[in-house]
Amino acid sequence: MLIYKIFRQNEWADMQANGETTGAPIDVTDGYVHISTAEQAAETAAKHFAGEDNLVLIALEADDLADDLKWEVSRGGTLFPHLYRVLRMSDVVWSKPLPMVNGVHQFPEGVL
Repeated sequence: MLIYKIFRQNEWADMQANGETTGAPIDVTDGYVHISTAEQAAETAAKHFAGEDNLVLIALEADDLADDLKWEVSRGGTLFPHLYRVLRMSDVVWSKPLPMVNGVHQFPEGVL
């Protein structure tokens, strides 16, 4: 099952340059990398990236993250995937731009 991480362009560039990342500032503060399922991704973008353009959507294979991926209760009692280690470039299945059109993030076809 694919799961998704949204990065700002500079965060994605840093990950590419370093080969890994501890995530965005909120991830570092919380002690894990916040990830979303396909069903959660649009709400995550709207809630945490409102008005932000130049975002990148990263797809990850949940099974490949093994025991480092924990499913924990978060927003509205829903289980969210949280990664308890650095996120590595080798974890990335694909990356695609997440543009904003008329104030709404446009997800790649087939994600939502």
